[in-house]
Amino acid sequence: MDYDYAIEAIAGQQAGLKKRSAPWMVGEQLKDILRREPGVAQLIAQDLTVGGLTLDGAEKKIKAFADKHKTGNFACVTPAEAETIIREYFGMPDAREEAPDETGKGVIDLADFF
Repeated sequence: MDYDYAIEAIAGQQAGLKKRSAPWMVGEQLKDILRREPGVAQLIAQDLTVGGLTLDGAEKKIKAFADKHKTGNFACVTPAEAETIIREYFGMPDAREEAPDETGKGVIDLADFF
């Protein structure tokens, strides 16, 4: 499973959603993550196709966070907060951690050997 397959899996779930709805937008943010970090493509593809995870499920986690942090009638989730929630939901590594490259091997930093 590779990058294109993961994008197709996201698009497949988005096809059943109203364009620009909250779960549909989760798919867009997930695509953005994949563009930056293609090494997580296999994980995402597996989660969406055989792992039972959905864009709707991720959106519900984001909504729960928003509801918990409401101020009066106003709720807001920043893009960074949403990305953290999406990463946790799909079991992706933190953005600051080294994500594996497409071969499944991590990047070696030669400075570690000095």
